[in-house]
Amino acid sequence: MLSKAKKSLSPVYITLRGLTQAALKVEELPGPEDSVTGSFGHFIQHVQSHHLNPILLQRSKRMVLDSLGVGLLGTTTPVFQLALEHCQYMYARDDISSVYGRRGTKLSPTLAAFVNGVATHSMDFDDTWHPATHPSGAVLPALLALSDMLPNKPSGLDFLLAFNVGIEVQGRLMRFSNQAQNIPKRFHPPTVVGTLGSAAACARLLSLEHSQCSHALAIAASQSGAPMANAATQSKPLHIGNAARLGLEAALLASRGLEASCTILDDTPGFAGFSAFYEDYAAQPLISPEVEGMRFLLEDQDMAFKRFPAHLGMHWVADAAVAVHKLLLGEPGVGGHVNGVIGQVQDILLRVPHSKYINRPFPKTEHEARHSFQFNACSALLHGEVTVDSFSQEALQRPDLLTLLGRVRVEHPFDNPANFDRMYGEVEVTLVGGDVLQGRCDTFYGHWRNPLTNESLLKKFHSNAGAVLPLEKVEGLIEAVEGLDRLKDCSSLLAQLQ
Repeated sequence: MLSKAKKSLSPVYITLRGLTQAALKVEELPGPEDSVTGSFGHFIQHVQSHHLNPILLQRSKRMVLDSLGVGLLGTTTPVFQLALEHCQYMYARDDISSVYGRRGTKLSPTLAAFVNGVATHSMDFDDTWHPATHPSGAVLPALLALSDMLPNKPSGLDFLLAFNVGIEVQGRLMRFSNQAQNIPKRFHPPTVVGTLGSAAACARLLSLEHSQCSHALAIAASQSGAPMANAATQSKPLHIGNAARLGLEAALLASRGLEASCTILDDTPGFAGFSAFYEDYAAQPLISPEVEGMRFLLEDQDMAFKRFPAHLGMHWVADAAVAVHKLLLGEPGVGGHVNGVIGQVQDILLRVPHSKYINRPFPKTEHEARHSFQFNACSALLHGEVTVDSFSQEALQRPDLLTLLGRVRVEHPFDNPANFDRMYGEVEVTLVGGDVLQGRCDTFYGHWRNPLTNESLLKKFHSNAGAVLPLEKVEGLIEAVEGLDRLKDCSSLLAQLQ
């Protein structure tokens, strides 16, 4: 009997739990080789903090810091206030988990994850990866809310490990489809992979065993998905809030014993699991963390951090327009003055990828403006930059901006795919006298190929968090995140959020 148990179970499971326990679990826990879903569950349970090398620790701490800053700034937005008021009015108060930047305001863990996730994406200022998704906003609010809930706070290293698990699961799932490589058309990816990433991260922080981790992923899959039609509206931030909330809920339900499909991630013909989201889905097992040479995706591809709050595609066209703005400064009669720009510019041609939901000639709201090639190019042409203030209601109604928008044409070159790893932005301005000025951006500053320096990231965090928190708490958060892998528990991080 014992010899059969040795053959049917993972050697690591036997080592960690003991041979007698392994024998009792033969029927209950199939080996991770049995399914793709099982391999993910095995990875989530068995990955350890020593698998996090210095590159992963450094990159994930930058993600945590940036996401916290973006989330804090997001609490100043109307959509966050609406979400918070809804939760406070519709649900009985449950003073457990903190709300970003709101001293004395606490909610149940799932609702805190929800509103903090909404805050993180409320200005489309959060980090972005390739294939296209917003990984941190779906995971960090859930882990913070769960940490608040746990009587024994996790160590900073355990927190970072769970965070990296959530990022890794999202990245692996996105790589199972060629469709996922491009800017999405049908549904918003964070509502799918983000929900499963949140579930995976929370399952790891709860130390669930591998079948429960698999069930958490399957439960999360049943709570996933949102159509792209709600992009550029106040409802888009709800996508990240729901991913954080429902992933946490999935892990908590799995911890209580709720079960779901044990093959949710497997590519089973005629039986749609995760393949319901991607027509070309081709699943592969997640390599066990004990396998020599196993690498996290974040080791090989850094994260994109935005310099201004808009859809990632806007950063290419804005940088190209800034290059033209600098050329305009040297034109006689322009001198950088806005009226001079208006008087000199006859025609503006944008060469950008074809993506309907970010091609918005005359945006009427801040959310539409954050998803408009035309708006961001014209803002950069006028002022040489795009900032948080560029999306205020007053800025949207500037006569000079509206005049420029009326002179914009858009082309979609065949060699410019809607793909964050391969796209480019070109701005060609024809002046009244016939001269043509051109700017092109192949990799903007902040892209994973050209990441923000630590100095730039800290400057962004100071600006964002400082709009909500006093300076001592801003500095306290920086100190807590920078030393997160050395904290015995993450109480000091949680204490700085309000």
